[in-house]
Amino acid sequence: MSVAALFASHTPLMDYCAPPAPIAREVSTCLDAVRAWVADYAPELVVALGPDHFNGFFYQLMPAFCIGTAAESVGDWNTPAGPLPTAPDTAEACARALHAAGVDAALSHRMVVDHGITQLLDQVFDWAQLPPVVPVFVNCAAPPLPPLARVRALGEALGRFAAAAPRRVLIAASGGLSHDPPIPRLAEAPEAVRERLIAGGALSAEARAQRQQRVLDDAAGQVAGTSPRTPPDAAWDARVLDYLMARDFDSLCAMDDDDITREGGCGGHELRTWLAAAAAVDAAGVTDFALRYHRAIPEWITGYAVMTAGPADGA
Repeated sequence: MSVAALFASHTPLMDYCAPPAPIAREVSTCLDAVRAWVADYAPELVVALGPDHFNGFFYQLMPAFCIGTAAESVGDWNTPAGPLPTAPDTAEACARALHAAGVDAALSHRMVVDHGITQLLDQVFDWAQLPPVVPVFVNCAAPPLPPLARVRALGEALGRFAAAAPRRVLIAASGGLSHDPPIPRLAEAPEAVRERLIAGGALSAEARAQRQQRVLDDAAGQVAGTSPRTPPDAAWDARVLDYLMARDFDSLCAMDDDDITREGGCGGHELRTWLAAAAAVDAAGVTDFALRYHRAIPEWITGYAVMTAGPADGA
């Protein structure tokens, strides 16, 4: 019927650390406009692309991509907890379509998602009235990461699947842009942390509070200039956004993972969700991309951006 896309950075610090008031107003105005844009489009299905931050996916079994027929939100960083309204039959059909296109996506009948998927949904929808959601996990945090060319192939296959759907589909991509949160790496982690990264399991309220406090402390350090982490880089963001808006997927896929980490931080790898969504709407025939906001916001340790595309037929 029609396909549109919404791309937005997620930043768990949004509800915890305030940027200067003029910037906060700019972001609020942008999100108000995006909510209206989504309401006007009235999607009947949301394909939600997002990463995970070792809340639902762990090294015990770490897929490159995974489609959820059912999903539960952990409710981290002040996001809603509980089940998402999913579309099991559609999710299974999506997985079959991806496999037929040569993209090996895993399937989960009990997916656990975190703010990497839920924050954006909560920002643009009334949570109690979410349309059916097909959650799509893209591994952006646990090396080895899926090659960017494979992420593009994922997006193209998703776009062809969405274009054939008999309803209005919104592809929502949440991630990035440049940011470098203190996420532990398996090779360097202490034994207890390493075990958590591998085996997973639910965090206690105390453990989650401690984990979140580490991020808050680092955010304060980034604002003060005392953090050893890589700060948001507006110029790097702009280069990625230019490639996306031009649908220059060859240049995006030529980016080197080590360079992404060095320039965009470990969280810069979340550009994969944006790449997949851009490739999806491009495959569905959408050519109208609009950059609605971009600014590096140190208080949120994030290069924060919002972009929309489509819908293809103006519906």
